[in-house]
Amino acid sequence: MRTIIRGGGDLASGVAYRLYRVGIEVLITEIPQPLMVRRLVCFGEAVYIDRISVEGIIACKAGTPQEAEAILSQGNIAVMVDPDAEIRHTLQPEVIVDARMTKQAPDLPLNAAPLVLSLGPGCVAGVNCHAVVETNRGHFLGRAIWNGSAQADTGIPGEVNSKRNSRVLRAQRSGALEVLVEIGELVEGGQLLARVEDQEVRAPFKGILRGIAHPGIQVWPGLKIGDVDPRLDPAYASLISDKSLAIGGGVLEAILSRPELRRKL
Repeated sequence: MRTIIRGGGDLASGVAYRLYRVGIEVLITEIPQPLMVRRLVCFGEAVYIDRISVEGIIACKAGTPQEAEAILSQGNIAVMVDPDAEIRHTLQPEVIVDARMTKQAPDLPLNAAPLVLSLGPGCVAGVNCHAVVETNRGHFLGRAIWNGSAQADTGIPGEVNSKRNSRVLRAQRSGALEVLVEIGELVEGGQLLARVEDQEVRAPFKGILRGIAHPGIQVWPGLKIGDVDPRLDPAYASLISDKSLAIGGGVLEAILSRPELRRKL
């Protein structure tokens, strides 16, 4: 069975991990310059570095459908720059998962694949996708919704050791991002982590730099560009989060709820 996942960020990568582990072939489509923060656990990072391993699973960048087929045949995840998922016409996947978190209605028709799924707000199950998987933390996280939509976006980061908004680094102006610290490093409160033109981005407290956007990308005011983890364990920077895995479980449930797809595993 083949699945196309649109987007290769941390939530999408949790989905890719779950599906790959049960034997589903996964191809990820991305934009030319993905805006990922937790890059050590994002298969979409292959767009920049050609090959990435996340928890032992390898994803490789493909330039053509033929290269994608070769990567899949080698037992790896394929990643392509293909914002409109045009490769679906060649690959003919059984499942398409819109994991881009655009918070808008999808731009592919409901018949783009036998099963079309979406993550989070913006889509309505039964109207522009077959099912939506809840992405908000709480009692409904990871549930597959077959009628209606997911909860509205709160815009509030999850709490980690009593830190919530303060742990998120955001750009204050537009420009190219200069990164000065490696993901996984221990940083001190006030330490200079990055610059956007003449704006300094400093650590809000002592912690581990759990993620920061790719050096050199163009950012804009308010954009999330980094994440500091107060738990002081560098291992968390390279491990898929509980939230991402829960969402991946919801996608897997949705797929396996279809008998005609179950039989292909």
